[in-house]
Amino acid sequence: MMLQQFEVMAAYNRQLNRQFYAACAQLDEANLRQDRGAFFKSIFGTLNHLLLVDRLWLGGFTGEPVSFASLDKELYDNFKELRTEREHTDADIQDWVKTLTPDALKAPFSENLRFPLWLTVTHFFNHQTHHRGQLSALLSQCGADYGTTDLPWVEGITVPSQ
Repeated sequence: MMLQQFEVMAAYNRQLNRQFYAACAQLDEANLRQDRGAFFKSIFGTLNHLLLVDRLWLGGFTGEPVSFASLDKELYDNFKELRTEREHTDADIQDWVKTLTPDALKAPFSENLRFPLWLTVTHFFNHQTHHRGQLSALLSQCGADYGTTDLPWVEGITVPSQ
């Protein structure tokens, strides 16, 4: 059951990112970069943070770690490139989730972080949802429509068979 949940969460992550980026594409550069008092200041800063942290965790999951000087590092200064890289990373996340096994989920995440992988993966998806919640508030301030975010009603989400 947990494997199915992670497959659904990876698909949900990808679809919601598509919806949010489509809404962001309707905004001008000034609105994307305006400091709105969020953790990572702007819509653009929050989008960058989400991509950066997804890559950090994914690198840890796949054994190909990456590092960044700070969690607010701007990976890309151009919205089009950021959107393209987001799509690539979301595809990588979905591909990786398909490799998970029940035994792998029981094993410790790493030598330093001894809690089970399933807990780490749960945190990974929870972190995405946390910051998308911030993005929904920031986009609402701009009057941007980002669509439905409730998991069972998001278009394109299919539930894997048991």
